[in-house]
Amino acid sequence: MSHVLLVRLAAPLQSWGVASRFLRRDTHTRPTKSGVIGLCAAALGLPRGPDPRAQGAGSAKDGSGDPLAELTPLLFGVRADHPGKPVRDYHTVGAGRYPLRPRDLVTDHRRAAALAPVLESAEGAAFGHHELDDWYGAPKKIAADPRSGTLVSAEPRRNALITERWYLADAAFLVGLQHHDRALLERIAHALEHPARLLWLGRKSCPPSGQIALDVRPGTLADVFASVALLPAFTELPPRTGDDDRPWAWLESRRPVPGTGPVLDQPVHFGAMGPQHAPRWETRIRVTVDPHAPAWDIVP
Repeated sequence: MSHVLLVRLAAPLQSWGVASRFLRRDTHTRPTKSGVIGLCAAALGLPRGPDPRAQGAGSAKDGSGDPLAELTPLLFGVRADHPGKPVRDYHTVGAGRYPLRPRDLVTDHRRAAALAPVLESAEGAAFGHHELDDWYGAPKKIAADPRSGTLVSAEPRRNALITERWYLADAAFLVGLQHHDRALLERIAHALEHPARLLWLGRKSCPPSGQIALDVRPGTLADVFASVALLPAFTELPPRTGDDDRPWAWLESRRPVPGTGPVLDQPVHFGAMGPQHAPRWETRIRVTVDPHAPAWDIVP
């Protein structure tokens, strides 16, 4: 018999990247399976990749040493109760003024020369707190000067990096994780409320708000999504409008059937050299929520 763990993902901001590259960081319109499995793995305190010392003994129950062995078979679904609003962050990194540290006087003689007139008065707590205009960060690309042999920085001046980062504001999603092992789902639910590591919704700047793990219920993703009420909105929102105000849901399928499409967010590993993903199949449906379903009594 299948059971479904219901997970609430709501916060002022969340971001679920699927195709982010370099200076542009996008977000998907909904949580990804990779992001949610990573959330559960962090809550359980699992390592990012296989532990060579665990081979044979196994960091997973199957003895494979794969920390995600129990989590990747979970069937994944998400219901967009409140999809939120896309917002863009004009993000700059670096430039401006940066405090001079004592070691910078050793590694970059040009900075020392520029500050020579004021170094005589640098005493006690004031030492090391002089600043230079248009300097970003600590010295980089340090190498010996070919003429003097002194260690210097090849980048004495730097400009700001400008990046574009997208988020979902005031969104609330109901995620379902389906599996036949109820004990496994209950263990994940307990970990989400008592996490071994810090949790965030896609990025470290997006911590979750309020209660995360809601309940474990018997049934399939489609049945459970239809039987539970909509989540309360994270903020006060205008009433839904349109001919069909039923929420959309995306349900994972174990195999391709008519109406399904491929999604490249099935996690394989979250190794230090970068995550690896495989394709999976999912379908999109409108969910008719039971009008008599009791409202949620949760900490917002």
